[in-house]
Amino acid sequence: MNKNVRVRFAPSPTGGLHLGGVRTALFNYLFAKKNNGSFIIRIEDTDQTRFVDGAEKYIYDTLTWCGLLPDESPLLGGAFAPYKQSERKSLYKQYAEQLVKNGYAYYAFDTPAALEEKRKSVSNFQYNQHTRMSMQNSLVLGEDATQKLLANNIPHVIRIKMPENEEIKFTDMIRGEVNFNASLVDDKVLLKADEMPTYHLAVVVDDYLMQITHSFRGEEWLPSAPVHILLWQYLFGLDKMPQWAHLPLILKPDGNGKLSKRDGERLGFPVFAMDWTDPKTNDITIGFKERGFLPEAFINMLAMLGWNDGTAQEIFSLDELIDKFSIERIHKAGAKFDYEKAKWYNHEWIKKLDATTLRTKVKNILNDITVNYQDEYIDKVIALVKDRCTLLTDFKTQSSFFFTMPETIDIAAIQPKWNEQKTVFFQNFIEQLNVLEDWNTVAIEKLFKDLTTTQQLKAGELMLPFRIMLVGDKFGPAVFDIANLIGKSSTIDRIKNVLNLL
Repeated sequence: MNKNVRVRFAPSPTGGLHLGGVRTALFNYLFAKKNNGSFIIRIEDTDQTRFVDGAEKYIYDTLTWCGLLPDESPLLGGAFAPYKQSERKSLYKQYAEQLVKNGYAYYAFDTPAALEEKRKSVSNFQYNQHTRMSMQNSLVLGEDATQKLLANNIPHVIRIKMPENEEIKFTDMIRGEVNFNASLVDDKVLLKADEMPTYHLAVVVDDYLMQITHSFRGEEWLPSAPVHILLWQYLFGLDKMPQWAHLPLILKPDGNGKLSKRDGERLGFPVFAMDWTDPKTNDITIGFKERGFLPEAFINMLAMLGWNDGTAQEIFSLDELIDKFSIERIHKAGAKFDYEKAKWYNHEWIKKLDATTLRTKVKNILNDITVNYQDEYIDKVIALVKDRCTLLTDFKTQSSFFFTMPETIDIAAIQPKWNEQKTVFFQNFIEQLNVLEDWNTVAIEKLFKDLTTTQQLKAGELMLPFRIMLVGDKFGPAVFDIANLIGKSSTIDRIKNVLNLL
């Protein structure tokens, strides 16, 4: 593979970053790093009407959280700056004009009102080879009239002139040979009236000027491929065109269509990487990060949506993904999104990471209740409960009782089988705990079980009340591990607290 591999992720700052967009970034990143290449971020903000405040920063924040750090970007700069299309506006007009001069494009002076009228009067109207000669453009008006309109600064766009019945083909790295008939594609606008390029022109010019070698994008861009291939052919030569890979869609859980933000809202799971707050409405769309996902799990899950390494392995670190990644293993068919499977990845990663690695994230979840505790104690808590946590947010439920006495106690679970003999047992247990010299799991458990034998009780009937005394409920790790960790005084205080309630 060419060592000068250059790939780009080129999002538009129009809102939150859908997980399909993050997966496109991920596959770009993996391919670049696998081939000792460069991963570039380019912001495609030529459609200023769709620009949303805060969206560009959100893109950077998301990629940083995911660990997909670029080699060149609007923030970092680089040899091919600027990396925002709005700052490259002056570059595009010359290429559009060159296309007109060479007969591959034309000026169109049709007003928005005229186009709207046409759409109303002609069903499924398209500006193409069948309709272009009935419109207000340089092909109809002739050279003199066109030059007068241009001289008078009459608003106009530049459109590509799609050829008739020409077969256009290219080799996709995932799909193999793909063929199109040019007659089925309309005359796309290349340069708008404000001299901003459309995506079609800008992506080709920028990929050329930035020396992009491989282009990964979603399969929804396949219908635009004929326009882009022709622009490469007309402007720079097809030998300069990047190799393309059109990625499969991420589908709804039922497989019926592309996964959308609305599906997430309807079915109760996130489709954005991080929380996105709409600056106009202040509506918050929840993200995987805030729902309690680790970035390692999120990236792992995304990679497996449409790719595998050919083995049964499912858990991969980012470094392992780089090592194993190959285009040949990307599937052609769309991949169904499964939120339960996504949570499974997160659970596996929580189990996989050590307590020290998880500590900062867990402290953020638990907030101030950990303030008076040393990191060593917090790490012990994490080690005890992490196998029980699917999301990071589960640490609040699964570990808060290690730091504070439970606020609510499930007394109802104890009362039906409670009797005086059990009260006496726990009173005696407190007395013996008070004088226990070696405070550790084994010693506490031995004391507990020896006392049940002495008092002719069943240990199994006393374990649940003991757990509820310490935890407040019927869950948690081994009860004697809990007692060992929270310490003697806290264990005794919690037993007394519940005895007073019974």
